[in-house]
Amino acid sequence: MIDHRPFKQLGRFRNDWLNANYHFSFSGYHDPERMGEGALRVWNDDTIQPHSGFPPHGHHSMEIITYVRSGAITHKDSMGNTGRTEAGDVQVMSAGDGIQHSEWNAEDEETTLFQIWILPRTAGGKPGWGARKFPKGDRSGKWAVLASGTGEQDSLVINQDAQVLGATLKQGETLTYEVEAGRHGYLVLAAGAVELNGIRMEARDGAAISGTESLELKGLEDAEIVFVDTV
Repeated sequence: MIDHRPFKQLGRFRNDWLNANYHFSFSGYHDPERMGEGALRVWNDDTIQPHSGFPPHGHHSMEIITYVRSGAITHKDSMGNTGRTEAGDVQVMSAGDGIQHSEWNAEDEETTLFQIWILPRTAGGKPGWGARKFPKGDRSGKWAVLASGTGEQDSLVINQDAQVLGATLKQGETLTYEVEAGRHGYLVLAAGAVELNGIRMEARDGAAISGTESLELKGLEDAEIVFVDTV
């Protein structure tokens, strides 16, 4: 089953520095029909104004993946990790038994990103952070593993039986994926337009996939895709 979730129907939050759009219930937005998809708990589409961001705050027992769409985000945490992640690249923070961090747009332009939270296999454990470059040319017309529970394809490692995948698709190209029985999928179009099993998806739309499903994506425009496959 595929549940198309147009961008205009997402939850919303606005203040003077943050424009947030929620694919699932989060903070002050609550929808009992959108509490997550399997172990995937949060997918936020954030626009952060220049020289602003999330001040130091804490997390525990969550795998937090940040996919930067434009601009860059600067990370600092209580373990001494510091890093700047640019557009198209990915960072992962395993909150473990507790970590404090800040995420700051130190740039002179807006930063746009997806923040994805996945519940871990087990609560607690040692926290950690890492980032990697994923050139879009390396995922043209095919899936690249950005983060996974096994570190396959030299991906970033998360504490869950899950994969975070990325792909770019040119107009007229097709791409397939098999969602296996007992697993869950969630796909968000970062840019462009595609047809997903006959459903037209525009930039920043989401689609929840439950049950066994053969997916076929057709590029209606040049497109950038992020997909989570999880228990």
